[in-house]
Amino acid sequence: MPIIRVSLWSGRTKEQKAELAKALTETMTNVGKVPPEAVTIMFEELPKENWATKGILHSELHAR
Repeated sequence: MPIIRVSLWSGRTKEQKAELAKALTETMTNVGKVPPEAVTIMFEELPKENWATKGILHSELHAR
């Protein structure tokens, strides 16, 4: 049973996550040769202040 974890910034709509879940499930079904009911998608939404690149919080990077 494949489990796909997606970490992303907070703010995506329910519809966007549903579309992404569908696309990831279809890809895993086609490439991984598993039935769709075996695929689990987990979304982990984090605020930008909990992400950093090059030592700079994304809440600061995107506030500029």
